[in-house]
Amino acid sequence: MSGNVTFIFNPAADKGRAAAKAEMVRRSLAQFDHCTLAETRFAGHATELARTAASDGATLIACGGDGTLNEVVNAVVSQPVSIGILPVGSANDFLKSFQPSKKSAEERIRAFSAASSRKVDLGRVAFSEESQRLFVNSIGIGFTGRIASAVKSAKWLRGELSYAWALVSVLLGYRPVKMHITIDTADGMITLDEPVFAFSVSNGKVEGGKFRISPEADLYDGLLDVCILKAVPKWRVPGYVLKYLKGTQIHDAEVIYRKASSIEIFMPDEEHMHIDGEVMGRVGGRIGIHAVPRAVELLYDS
Repeated sequence: MSGNVTFIFNPAADKGRAAAKAEMVRRSLAQFDHCTLAETRFAGHATELARTAASDGATLIACGGDGTLNEVVNAVVSQPVSIGILPVGSANDFLKSFQPSKKSAEERIRAFSAASSRKVDLGRVAFSEESQRLFVNSIGIGFTGRIASAVKSAKWLRGELSYAWALVSVLLGYRPVKMHITIDTADGMITLDEPVFAFSVSNGKVEGGKFRISPEADLYDGLLDVCILKAVPKWRVPGYVLKYLKGTQIHDAEVIYRKASSIEIFMPDEEHMHIDGEVMGRVGGRIGIHAVPRAVELLYDS
């Protein structure tokens, strides 16, 4: 890592608890010759800060959760910029696809000075030609989209506990979502036209803290992993929760799990959707999802 370094710090991450770490980050930056700490002030501000920093040739460090990283990546993906991750969010699921690290935040910051970089895949969601967004870890429509919405509303809970509470609360009133799904795999096209309980497309392995939605995901294979749970009865869902925690659901007869270069869905009714844990609200109609191979230069500890 060389040149100017900009740490884009989101104090609202982890439901505002990240703000307490701002001073620690500021003290730790003294080791860098040309370093800036930029704090976000509102939703979408990380995108603005990243664009400004990238125009000056800076290396960017996303300090927050998966949502902060998503904003930074979407701002600079087409530019020759390296991006590092300082996890101060609630789940930080994307990093769990790498070798787990027990480093403290201070140790991680020091490690950036000697970090190498490698290009990793991304995913792209297209609602129309004019409305598209990249994702780094995963998207979910229906069940997981509603869970993400419930997590955001549970201000009194944090981390994995908030996901457990959201799962139970969403399940009580949930009904499978009617979808027409086309999956482009190496073995040909797969078509599904029926209600599904849970629909996820992943670049990384983990979602919602500990759920191994896509245990075979590979950030370097140029493909996305699709995991679809068919419309099973609610009384069977607790058993599937245990399977998703272990990643063994991919062998179940009621689960479709495939690697794909692209997926297209059509929903006649609007449903909740999340992109990297950030709630997009209610979406419907035709949605295209595509793998974007080796799209971003990511810093990692060598």
